[in-house]
Amino acid sequence: MKINRYEDISQIEREAKKDYIDRHSAFVHCESKAKAGEKFKVKVMVGDEYKHPDDFDHYIQYVQLWNGETFLAQATFTAGAMGNAPANLEVDFYIVPSKNMKLLAHAYCTKHGLWQSDEVAVEVA
Repeated sequence: MKINRYEDISQIEREAKKDYIDRHSAFVHCESKAKAGEKFKVKVMVGDEYKHPDDFDHYIQYVQLWNGETFLAQATFTAGAMGNAPANLEVDFYIVPSKNMKLLAHAYCTKHGLWQSDEVAVEVA
């Protein structure tokens, strides 16, 4: 399966391409440091400036959180979960780290495939 990745949309001239890339891209938001053995919040957002559709044939089906190649968690959605209106999907994951992490998120669009976030490093002390 092809994995799509975010591109810096400020460098793109065509509005339609900016919209397409941004609304499908996953973004990981969390602190850069965590304490071993303590609950740690990781927010994954799909889309930043542009909202993704929530139609019966075009929606975000799942969001996954990975630590490198280790699968950590998944949130699954059905069409209409966002009220059948365009939205920026947000998922909060709570994990308990034991060592440094390299977090990635995947978002799967039923029409445009799999999208991967940039890696976010988290130091665990």
